[in-house]
Amino acid sequence: MTSFAGFEERWVDGADGVRLRVRVGGEGPPVVLLHGHPRTHTTWHRVAPLLAAAGHSVICPDLRGYGRSSKPPTTENHAPYSKRAMARDVVALMQGLGHERFAVVGHDRGSYVALRTALDHPGAVTHLAVLDCIPIVEHLDRADARFATAWWHWFFFAQPDKPERAIGADPDAWYGGDPAVMGEENHADFRAAVHDPATVRAMLEDYRAGLGVDRAAEEADRAAGRRVTCPTLVLWSTRDDLEELHGDPRAIWAGWTSDLRGGGRIDSGHHMAEEAPDELAAALVPFLAS
Repeated sequence: MTSFAGFEERWVDGADGVRLRVRVGGEGPPVVLLHGHPRTHTTWHRVAPLLAAAGHSVICPDLRGYGRSSKPPTTENHAPYSKRAMARDVVALMQGLGHERFAVVGHDRGSYVALRTALDHPGAVTHLAVLDCIPIVEHLDRADARFATAWWHWFFFAQPDKPERAIGADPDAWYGGDPAVMGEENHADFRAAVHDPATVRAMLEDYRAGLGVDRAAEEADRAAGRRVTCPTLVLWSTRDDLEELHGDPRAIWAGWTSDLRGGGRIDSGHHMAEEAPDELAAALVPFLAS
């Protein structure tokens, strides 16, 4: 990709026999960037070079099930698409690239993977940044009519078969996406993913795991008083509805972290890495150096 100038595309082993498509570039303290639904790693094409220029080794994978990474068979409880399984992929990926300790930045569904990586592998994660996210269980605890109306897709995606049929009928109409905003190469990569029925099914498995095994894992963490121990940054989009639904996300994350280092709004719609890359990088660079 010309938009990832200086980056190399690789295939690296994750966990459980999964192979991950990864973009790698830069030198310095490592940071892994985890995309959300329904994007691929190319959503970071404007941010990753800025972090590399600031002196970081930057690693951008397609999460398991997404993009061109492996799509393992699922199970009745959807555990192969749990955030715990994806977190194991992140650790295996980074170890495979020679990084025993690293920072994690996650957006949307990638934030849940980032959180699980920090909770399950605290010795590996140096910094955690979560973008447009609160923990799954916190969303569900607040799932009133407003939330269910705005985030109805969480519950629709959990249904068997029907969402695959609805999305597959016209992926472009379902997901939208503007190449002028996303960047042409990023849009083409995203569009190839959403037109692949196997990828769509795997992305839906992520949501099915979210309402089951992922929620149970977070409930267990909360009951046990586990917290993220590394420095944590929380950022959210001004033109999305996270703050409108739940108030200041930092107040919620305070109960999940022991070293919350502020954060705040990014002047953007939901896909901040595409819409406000300079502002996002300007928030991330000093935090990662702290």
